[in-house]
Amino acid sequence: MLLKNRFVLVALSVFLGLFQSCKQHDEVSGKLSINPDWKFKRLAKENSSEKGLETLEYSDAEWENVGLPHTSNIEPLVVNDQWQGICWYRKNLKVPNVDKGKKIYLEFEGAMNYSKFYINGKFVKEHQGGFLPVVIDVTEFVKKGEENLIAVRLDNTDNLVTGPKPLKRLDFNMFGGLYRNAWMLVKDEVHISHAAIADKVAGGGVFVTYPKVSEKESVIRIKTNVINKGTKETNIQLVNTLLANGETVVEQNSKNIIIAVGKDVDAQTDLIIKNAKLWSPSVPNLYTLETKVLKEGVVIDTQINEIGIREFTFKDNELYINGVKTFLRGMNRHQEYPFIGYALSDNAQYRDAKKIKDAGCNYIRLSHYPQSPAFMQACNQLGIVVIDAIMGWQYYGDNDAFRNYCYTSATQLIRRDRNHPCVLAWEVSLNETQMPIFFMEELNKIVHNEYPGKNVYSCGWMDEVYDIYLQARQHRIMHPHTLKENQPYSVSEYGDWEYYSKNAGLNQDQLPNDLRDEYSSRQARGYGEERMLRQAYNVQESHNDNLETKAYSDSYWVMYDYNRGYHDEIEESGIMDIFRLPKFAYYFYQSQKEVAEEKVLKIASYWNEKSPLNIKVYSNLDEVALYLNGNLIARQKPDTDRNSTNLSHPPFTFNLKKFKAGTLKAVGYKNGKEVATTNVTTPEEPIGLKVWIDVSGKQPQTGVKDVIFVYAAAIDKNGTIVPEYSKEVDFTIKGDANLVNIGTIKAEAGIATGVLRIGTEKEAIIVKVTSGAFTKEMSINMD
Repeated sequence: MLLKNRFVLVALSVFLGLFQSCKQHDEVSGKLSINPDWKFKRLAKENSSEKGLETLEYSDAEWENVGLPHTSNIEPLVVNDQWQGICWYRKNLKVPNVDKGKKIYLEFEGAMNYSKFYINGKFVKEHQGGFLPVVIDVTEFVKKGEENLIAVRLDNTDNLVTGPKPLKRLDFNMFGGLYRNAWMLVKDEVHISHAAIADKVAGGGVFVTYPKVSEKESVIRIKTNVINKGTKETNIQLVNTLLANGETVVEQNSKNIIIAVGKDVDAQTDLIIKNAKLWSPSVPNLYTLETKVLKEGVVIDTQINEIGIREFTFKDNELYINGVKTFLRGMNRHQEYPFIGYALSDNAQYRDAKKIKDAGCNYIRLSHYPQSPAFMQACNQLGIVVIDAIMGWQYYGDNDAFRNYCYTSATQLIRRDRNHPCVLAWEVSLNETQMPIFFMEELNKIVHNEYPGKNVYSCGWMDEVYDIYLQARQHRIMHPHTLKENQPYSVSEYGDWEYYSKNAGLNQDQLPNDLRDEYSSRQARGYGEERMLRQAYNVQESHNDNLETKAYSDSYWVMYDYNRGYHDEIEESGIMDIFRLPKFAYYFYQSQKEVAEEKVLKIASYWNEKSPLNIKVYSNLDEVALYLNGNLIARQKPDTDRNSTNLSHPPFTFNLKKFKAGTLKAVGYKNGKEVATTNVTTPEEPIGLKVWIDVSGKQPQTGVKDVIFVYAAAIDKNGTIVPEYSKEVDFTIKGDANLVNIGTIKAEAGIATGVLRIGTEKEAIIVKVTSGAFTKEMSINMD
């Protein structure tokens, strides 16, 4: 967190320095947010008139006022008829009164899905795909020093060019809108190019690689592309400064570089770092790299990258990070939030990543599309290794338009994310899709052309073409598929489908139909303890089985519950529900942490009349003693059954003869010494409410369209949450925030959740929660 704050201060300092320098010439230079003050209109039907919506003359006074990130439609909690159609955004954007030679770019991080862009009524660009940035040079279309109309048309209907298969059978949702950040970039006529539009293989922008990685001495190679869009030959210098915690580690100035009119140059330099602090999941050390362009001694452009020095290598199919053998235990993740779809704030993206790290995971497979730059940055900061994926899900279009779209997506994904230290491999494959060999070979080629050098990996589903094989055990493809010689493989999805479908792995095909739901991993918190324990047992069994193989990693399906798009039920295989509340399986994964990271001791029981008498305690300690009302039940070592043999830390199972109300207390021991205690007390009648918010490393923030969860639980006189409580709960908000929930809010397993979007005012927000005769208020202070 300290490093991040230093990074922000350094970035702000650089920007202010540039601003002051340029201000003397009545100029502005930098990257400016254009998130606020948009007008929005969702067309009522497919054949609605769009005549003139992009023009200056059209009046959008009746349109909705919105800010970005924004979703095209607030959906109900269960989404089985998602809105698809055409929507428009308009904004009057004041372009700075800069010198004639200044260049103006617009960058949209996400515009779902087929988009058209207009400036002052003139068409400037169209774009296919909603997960990667759209960058436009609008210099010739805008009037500097004046307001300019930006109009964006979005179409999120089923698309044969981008895929995937139609929404009515997709099995997840692709929500619409300008759902990520948008920026205006003001650049000197000589500037560092934007990698997305420079059209440079393995180039454009700033590209950072690591020819030598060692704590003793590392080498950072920096390749910078500078373009001259002016009318004169220009002489520049490049200055690369590496900082740690705000302090300069090393700085290097280039010789003079001459750039002809209309040309660009690639300048490469190596920084030698003594006593390097390496990036890894256990110690995610980060540096700040400032790359500055100087003309006649004046800084005319700056790009800042947060980087980490690391090396991923494989030996005998096992992964080594900086020479240290590392098993990656991870999750798959959909980027959906309830009600608002994809329109998460950057803070919400961080909170999602933080929960995954806190669950005991050091790895995420991003499924099945590129996710937010803010989420990638969070993985850098938290130490989470990532497999980064293009869009792909059970769909292949046998035509050049589709194939070219996929090739472009792979190229742009790498150009966007190549400097993130968290990225281990590029999933340039269409998940669960039969693909022709030539198509996969081209995607694999793109990876190695765009990111040349050693220790660079493509990965893909169901074939030997890729460097890493993604093996989905839950499709009866048991360990392992035929591999190339020394081809590493990862169990990319497990723990859900093989316990749900009769055509899947393990023994589900032998179970009676009436046990399918009860024995599956798709369990809501409200289904009760026995079914949540079944899910936890499933993930234990399947993860333990994965550890018997030579897979270097596995990733459970899935971290958070999500909508299927066509079904009357949410997909409930998450170890947290859609509101980010933990199920018992979350505690299992937490217990796989090493003790040095955190001492974990969790009792997976509510301890009431319905509770199973075989009590599971999840812990990473040597021994656990369990007491009931002060009486010792047993003190024992971890379980030794066949589904525990490979685990880092098997659970502890205590067998009680009968239920007796009171307190279960677990005491954990390490090397014979008591180091942790926890307890669970039988819930009594509810007497009031408890209210709290989800922070997960990021306090609520004004002015950024932040979104937070507000939880309200029924509690008894001891402060214990009453899991049987399922009544309606009402949230009343005072202050600059709004509740985005649709429909009645009810408690599930004792807890109700409000989804709160924060506004721009600094005053405290008062949340009043009422349920029956119970009322509780809390104040959320804004920084």
